[in-house]
Order: sequence, then C-alpha cells, then structure tokens
Amino acid sequence: MADYSVLAHAIEKKNIAELLKSNRRSDGRNKDEFRDLEITTDVVKTAYGSSLVKLGKTQIICGVKAQLSTPYADSPDKGSFSVLFETSPLSGPGYRLGPPQPQAIEIARVTDRVIRESQCLDLEKLCLIEGEKIWQIFIDLYSLDDNGNFFDAAAIAAYSALLNTKLPDTKIDDEGKIEILETRTPLELNSFPVSVTTYKIDDHFLVDANLKEELIADARITFGTTETHIVSGQKGGSAGIKSNDLLEILKNSIKIASELREKITEQLKID
Repeated sequence: MADYSVLAHAIEKKNIAELLKSNRRSDGRNKDEFRDLEITTDVVKTAYGSSLVKLGKTQIICGVKAQLSTPYADSPDKGSFSVLFETSPLSGPGYRLGPPQPQAIEIARVTDRVIRESQCLDLEKLCLIEGEKIWQIFIDLYSLDDNGNFFDAAAIAAYSALLNTKLPDTKIDDEGKIEILETRTPLELNSFPVSVTTYKIDDHFLVDANLKEELIADARITFGTTETHIVSGQKGGSAGIKSNDLLEILKNSIKIASELREKITEQLKID
C-alpha cells in the first residue's frame, strides 16, 4: 500500500523546487525576501518589557522579567540571563502541552547564543553588589502561530522585548541592603543582534521559509549578526552545505540582516 504522506511530500517538494529555479516562491516572494514584519511592544503589562512579533503568519510573543539573585562563582561581577521558548497548542496541530519539545529547546539555545555572543546585554551593569547580588534576566518566548521560521522571529521578539524593558531602580544602604524602588530605567543594550536563517531545498537556498518550505527543506543554517560581525551559527537538517555555498550564504546573511535592521528600526521607531 502506498504511503500517501510521503508521496504528497515529494510532490510538494518538486513543485516548490520548480518555482525556485526561476527565483519564485509559492507565496510570491523571491529567494532572498523576508515576509512582512510587524512588531508591537509593551503587550504584557506584568512584564518589565515585552513584544509581539508577526513575521508573515508566524507569531511569537516575548516577555522579559527580572529578579535579584546571586552571581555565578566564575563571574561574581556579572548579572545573568536565560532564554526559554515554549510552543503553544495554538501554534498548530503538531503542538501539545507538556515538556519542551526538541525544536523549542533548539530555538531557545539559538536565540540565547545570538544575544550572548553579540554582547547585546552588558552583564557587568546588571551587577549590584559584586559577589553578592545581581539582576537575573528571564527572556520568555511563546509561539502563537507557526507558519515557519521561528528562529528569526524569536530573535526579533527577544531583541524588541529587551529594548522595551525597564528595570526597577535600586538603592543600596551602608549595610548592603538593597531597596527596590518604584521608578524604572530602560535596559541599556550594546548591540543590535539579528539572525538570518537560510534553508536548502535541493540545490536552492532561500531565507525566511514559510511552513511548507520549512517542512521539505533538506538543511538550514542560522547566522547571528551584529551591525559589524557574524557572531553565531547553527546548522540543522541532514543535508550538507558546500563550502562555496556557505560563503555565499554568509555574505547574503550580512546583507539581509542589514535590511532587517532597517525594518525593525522603522517598526520600533528607534532614533
């Protein structure tokens, strides 16, 4: 008996690959074109900062919280942060409640690496009393709708929420007791991290895959960038990527990241 799901997958892949030969995609974009981006900030009133990102039909919400904590022994003068990504059953039929799925764990790690390696957060400024008290930042991402490319949408959501974050001011008395004040100060960011994920379908490469493209892709690679550097990379999928193709992807990622920054800046009205 035929496996119709495998057959449907093969037909879908063939149709998409045929379009890519002429630099066209099923949704009308070219290979190097991102979907429309919409960013709304301050959407979670209980968080210190938040954002809602819509990349095409893909939607992610991000909230930033913070608490006083003890620094790690090997970095007594630095604050810390962590990234969590959770998939909601609202995202699509393949998602369920329960422990984090492998995809969610990978997206959290990739987003963490983009932020960490870009040195977007000045961890030393999150230290209140060296060796004793720091701010610990929690960047919590939740998917609302999966139409492909959670990786880049998550990076945009995390940055936008951090830019929207205002931490409580503190007062330290002579005995080292910390008082948390009602006033808040915007979190200072040192760089503008953006990731670009490139997908391989047969011998074709495209960015910002929609869900149909993502499901049939042979491989993908995500590069995290700042305004001046490539800071991180993560490959997924079973197929390899040739070295000359990788160099072209790197160059293209830098170019597209710059264009994305312009779109994000426009959405967030950054001076």
